[in-house]
Formats: sequence, structure tokens, C-alpha cells
Amino acid sequence: MNVQLLVFAVLAVTSVATALAMIFARNAVHGVLFMVGNFAAVALLYVLLGSPFLAAVQILVYAGAIMVLFLFVVMLMGPEPAPLWEHIPGQRPFALLFGLLLAAGLIVAVNVEKLTGVPGMMTQEVLERLGQPTALAQTLFERYVLPFEVTSLLLLIGMIGAVVLAKREKHELPAEQASREGGTE
Repeated sequence: MNVQLLVFAVLAVTSVATALAMIFARNAVHGVLFMVGNFAAVALLYVLLGSPFLAAVQILVYAGAIMVLFLFVVMLMGPEPAPLWEHIPGQRPFALLFGLLLAAGLIVAVNVEKLTGVPGMMTQEVLERLGQPTALAQTLFERYVLPFEVTSLLLLIGMIGAVVLAKREKHELPAEQASREGGTE
């Protein structure tokens, strides 16, 4: 068996296992640590693909900076397990719909050449330039600048939402606290 294939298989299983462990972790701190393991496995996959720059960025940006922010939010909210999610009307049908849309999008993205007859984006030139900082910067800031900025806004909104939720639980209004304890206004 090819050593590179074996290393890939081990890293792929590790990546999926740490992602699942992160999702199902009951303790938020453990979930964050599983996410760090996932980021490390993905960085090693980048090394295996011959892209050391992306591996370094993966470690520095995600396992470094983003995880520090996540740990800050976890410590701000408290590491104790969160109560069960409140049921939001229509939550499950929307989750199912968006999951199906994601699956359909992935199927189309993987089979774009078969479906349209147009060659995919992974030409030999692209594969040779994969992982080079200049090629990455040109692609990211010329072709994908809008998705890049939208992603950064989504991360910012998520962080602000986590802080707002943490502050609301810690600083309840006296009327809300009295109603929870059974008192009247």
C-alpha cells in the first residue's frame, strides 16, 4: 500500500472524527479542543497536498487566532453545558431544507464537468500554482473578494451574537428574575 495513501486515510479519519467529536462534545472547552485537533489534521492534509503555505496559514489563523477568540467566548459564557435548545417554530424543516440544498450544491460542484461539459477549475496550471501565496492572494482578492468579505462578516456577527447572549444571561432584568422565581411585579 502506498504510504501517502495511508497517511491520507489516517488524516481523513482523524479530521472527520475530531469534527464529529466537536459537534457532540457536551463540554464547550472539549469541543474547542477537538476543533483545534481538526484544524491540525486539515493543516497536515495541506502539507500532504504539497501546499505548505496553506498549512502554515491554517495553523496560524485558525488554530491560533480564531481558536483564541472561541476560547475567549467560551470562557465569557462559562464552560458549563448549555441548556437544551429552545424549540424555534419551523427550525427542523428549515434545517432539513438547507441540508438538502447544501448536499445538492456539493453534488453539482463535484460533478460540474459531467453535468455541463465545461472543464472544471482544476486545470494543470491551477494545480501547479496551488498553495503559492501570490496565486492564492490573486484568486482570493480578485475573484472571490465578495464571498471572502461575507464570510468575515458572518464570523463577526457570530462573535457579537455569542457575547450578547452571554451578557443577557448574566445580567437579567429584575422583573425577569422575579418572574422566574415566582414573584410578582
